[in-house]
Amino acid sequence: MTSKPSPAELAERLRAFVAPFSSAAVAFSAGVDSTLVLAIARDVLGERALGVTGLSPSVAPAEVAVARRVAAAIGARLEIAPTNEMDDPNYVANPSNRCFFCKTELYAVTQRVAEAHGLAVVFNGTNADDASGSDWRPGLIAADEAGVRSPLAEVGLTKDDVRAVAAHLGLPNWDKPALACLASRLPYGTSVTPKRLAAVDKVEQFLRQRGFRDVRARHHGPTVRLEVETTAVPRLRALAETRELGSVVEAAGFSSFDIEADGFRSGRLNDALDRTAAPDAEPPR
Repeated sequence: MTSKPSPAELAERLRAFVAPFSSAAVAFSAGVDSTLVLAIARDVLGERALGVTGLSPSVAPAEVAVARRVAAAIGARLEIAPTNEMDDPNYVANPSNRCFFCKTELYAVTQRVAEAHGLAVVFNGTNADDASGSDWRPGLIAADEAGVRSPLAEVGLTKDDVRAVAAHLGLPNWDKPALACLASRLPYGTSVTPKRLAAVDKVEQFLRQRGFRDVRARHHGPTVRLEVETTAVPRLRALAETRELGSVVEAAGFSSFDIEADGFRSGRLNDALDRTAAPDAEPPR
């Protein structure tokens, strides 16, 4: 029986994947996946590797600051590049393939940055679990159409592998919870606006400041539905008994809040999708 590769061996496989490329831009969100790709690219390519972080209302301002810190910690160059998905009515309408339009814009901007710096390829942080089809990820179509390469997925690293390799390499965010753009907090069909994005971000930042780790504030009109890690739900209920949480919710523009009893679950809003029948299951051509 073949033994599972060690984190050191997986890191070497990633280096071997990157090595044939003369240079690379990495679509960098500062999550553990894209951080590992950028760290490996920096290790192999040196100054010929560049992280590119999108700047838009869909990205929490705190995450842009994190991107700067993480890039500096791993010694990688970073460029912050504005993206304009909010100018695309297809994105703003928030259909079930919203991520296709967002990623199309992100990769177009990243490609322009790469071309301006004379870089040969664009990498992203898609891992093997993302590419398995177990969740709804129309953004993968955008990556394919843009010719973006996915070192983690192509080498076969799962999310657990990514965290193990990141820990082995001493990356500062190896155990960072998975995040997604703020628009993912809006149910499909609810138009994406800067005001709604800022509202959910305000509530989420408050909860993180109070020590909650896995946090989602789902926008349901006047009500925000709160999710935290299952073990922390009792602590959130206790916080809800104070006036502090209610004040933050109201300041964000909501009139009430609910707490999901089963705690945080990634992709909860995808439960409403009929993936076999959805008319927008593929992007319009």
